[in-house]
Amino acid sequence: MPDENGKPSLTIRLCEPRGFCAGVDRAIQIVVLALKRYGAPVYVRHEIVHNKYVVDGLRDMGAVFVKELTDVPDDGQPVVFSAHGVPKSVPAEAERREMIYLDATCPLVSKVHKQAMRHLRLGRQVLLIGHRGHPEVIGTMGQLPEGSVVLIETEADVASFEPADPASIGFVTQTTLSVDDTAGIVEALQRKFPDMQAPSSESICYATTNRQDAVKASAAGTDLFIIVGAPNSSNSRRLVEVAERAGSKRGLLVQGAADLPLGDIVDGAVIGMSAGASAPEILTDEILATLRSRFEVRIELVQTAIENENFPVMRALRDVPLTAADMAFVNGDRPLAGRRAN
Repeated sequence: MPDENGKPSLTIRLCEPRGFCAGVDRAIQIVVLALKRYGAPVYVRHEIVHNKYVVDGLRDMGAVFVKELTDVPDDGQPVVFSAHGVPKSVPAEAERREMIYLDATCPLVSKVHKQAMRHLRLGRQVLLIGHRGHPEVIGTMGQLPEGSVVLIETEADVASFEPADPASIGFVTQTTLSVDDTAGIVEALQRKFPDMQAPSSESICYATTNRQDAVKASAAGTDLFIIVGAPNSSNSRRLVEVAERAGSKRGLLVQGAADLPLGDIVDGAVIGMSAGASAPEILTDEILATLRSRFEVRIELVQTAIENENFPVMRALRDVPLTAADMAFVNGDRPLAGRRAN
């Protein structure tokens, strides 16, 4: 029923945790700190994280995003490698060119790299469960000699895979996969190859798992589940799938308030909301403000975990001071002066 001001009612189940994870926060901070230390331009190979708002904000500060190191001139300015990780050939090329480079690979992605290399060192064929073409998958496969890693995307891939030695296999996974989908693939592998070795610790990262758990806990009975994130963000897309599987009538990935299907939201609707690990909180705030302008909103916080992880930047940048505005941008809390969410 509309309230006394004539606004229709709306219940929002707001997930916690959501948004930036420690690896994303660290990667963005590295670019901002590099700009402070070295001045513009600072080159960034690929998107530092998969979010247009973040990339545009860093570009406004002086970051220059490039596809490959061949796009970086020999001008003495540093290049940053994205949070998704890079093949070993990339830092090797940077060293050959005597470039200043800063590796912003998420420590949890680096952990997967080490797990894969350990399997190989112990004589195992390495299986990587992940999505073909994703930067993280390219980076992980690029840690090992060509041909030593087999990519497994589906249970159908498991059925068709025939290793040279079924008793000598080890697997790792992309960090941003669906927990449930990955469990099904691992179970299929374990049934077919009972001697297969798992990584020494979980490959899917804590942030992916926590965000999926919160969505699962809040999705049942929702008319719409909004996930704030970019179309090329694997963990954000997985949240949409998780929401629909957990009982939401419709999952929707949005980049900002402009993407909201306001005409589809009826009086008394129940909406779930979360954000991928590379989506800044300012975008969620903008969406909530837009909904509050149209509806009488009641917020139900669904919290399933508390995150307090912190990944420090490399020593070369730790003594660079940041202003309050810089830190707000790094943390995703508000735009830089003169910018607004869009």
